[in-house]
Order: sequence, then C-alpha cells, then structure tokens
Amino acid sequence: MEVLSSRVLLRPRDPARSRRFYAETLGLAVYREFGPPDHPGVVFFLGQGLLELSGSSPDGAGPGVSLWMQVRDVAREEERLRRAGVTVLREARTEPWGLIELWIADPDGHRIVLVQVPADHPLRRDAR
Repeated sequence: MEVLSSRVLLRPRDPARSRRFYAETLGLAVYREFGPPDHPGVVFFLGQGLLELSGSSPDGAGPGVSLWMQVRDVAREEERLRRAGVTVLREARTEPWGLIELWIADPDGHRIVLVQVPADHPLRRDAR
C-alpha cells in the first residue's frame, strides 16, 4: 500500500467547542475548512500530519485515541494551558526514555500528549 496522505479524525460531542479548543486554546493553524457554513468541518495542521474535526459523536472520546504533539517548551505550554483552564491529566515530567511529557485532555476527553525532546536526547543527535 502506498499512502499518499493521512490525518487523524475526531468526531467531537460539541464541534464548535472543539474547534475553539484546537484553534484558540492550543493555537493550531487551519489547513482547510469544508462543508456547510453553519456546521463546517475543519482540518488543522498537526506538525507533519493533519487533524480533522468533522461531524459529531454523542459518545465522546473513543477508547485508546490520543494525539502526540512535539512542542519546543513543555513547561511553558503547561503554564499557558493551565491558565486557559485546560484539563491536565498528568503534569510535565521526564520519562525514563528521556522525553519530557505533559498529558492534557481536549473537551471530549481525548488525551493529548505534549512532548519536548531535550537537546541531549538521541532523537536530536545525528548518528551518522
């Protein structure tokens, strides 16, 4: 199979609330919007991927669904997101594998892992 493009799809309980959370609270840039003006779908840039919010789901967060996003400064993001009232599931900490992770939740309870790769981590070192 040759994959040409991909994205994560979320079907939020309250689409307008989730659009505000991802656009305004997290500050993700919009790639495109589609559908009816009164109930649009929106696709956000997500680093090297895309996140689409479209439709809705009365069931809320799906089992095992989470987003992984690398940021430059996890501590700064944790402080900003706490001030914005975002649910922090687990405070920022350095994991045994060397990454700094902060776990938060979107309005429907989808877990979002914000990750900082320290300068001395193997992901940053050129092994050539």
